[in-house]
Formats: sequence, C-alpha cells, structure tokens
Amino acid sequence: MASGVTVSDVCKTTYEEIKKDKKHRYVVFHIKDEKQIDVEYIGDRNAAYDSFLEDLQKAGTGECRYGLFDFEYTHQCQGTSEASKKQKLFLMSWCPDTAKVKQKMLYSSSFDALKKSTLGVQKYIQATDLSEASQEAVEEKLRSTDRQ
Repeated sequence: MASGVTVSDVCKTTYEEIKKDKKHRYVVFHIKDEKQIDVEYIGDRNAAYDSFLEDLQKAGTGECRYGLFDFEYTHQCQGTSEASKKQKLFLMSWCPDTAKVKQKMLYSSSFDALKKSTLGVQKYIQATDLSEASQEAVEEKLRSTDRQ
C-alpha cells in the first residue's frame, strides 16, 4: 500500500450490502485524517445517478472522493429483439482539477487499497470533471465491456 491508508471494515460491509444484498444503490467514500478510507454517504436503493453525483461533490469543489455505484441499464445483443437488463458495479475515483495536489496524490495512491477490498467491481473509472463522471460517459464505458 503506497500511501499507508487502510480501508475501514464499514467500507467492506457496505460494499457487500450493495453487491450481494442489493440494499443500497451507491456509497461515497472519503479518506479520514489521511489514514483510513471510510463511508461518507450511502444512497438509497431507489436513488438516482444525479444523487450519487451530488453526494460525490458535497464536500466542495476542491475535494476528492471515491464512489461505488450499482449501475443498471438495458442491453440488446446484435441480431436479437430482446433487451436484457444489465447490472454492473463501478468504482470511481473523483479527483477534480480544483483539488490540491497533495489530496489528489493521496487519493490516487490509496485507490489500490480500495480496489483490493472491493473484488467483483466490473469497471474502474477516474474522473476529474463532470463530463467524465456523467451518466452518459459512465454508461458508455460500461457498455464497452458488453458482448455485441
């Protein structure tokens, strides 16, 4: 672990509640006291993607966060008339350009620790502005992993 930042047990429990039990739609993590990744916000199961983006930025324009979202969309395979419902978990590292260099470095060097404790995430996304974190951009990245 490059930064020495650890992942709290609450993060792991909340991740399992999203992945296995489908209790929540999303979770926003933050690094507390430069020592531990902790849960900051948990999104209700019926929460919209906009709420996720809102919580991700709630701390202010210069603050980094991590977000885990259980994304649902419909996918239609080529040559078929049926569309299937897909669910994919993605983990986002939100480090806006306005964040201080020290904080961006701490968040980027601690991302691996969080990745290791959230096995089963289908996609990792790094976003520095809203165009990269938008629902359209994320869905496009998730769809790129689908079979045609």
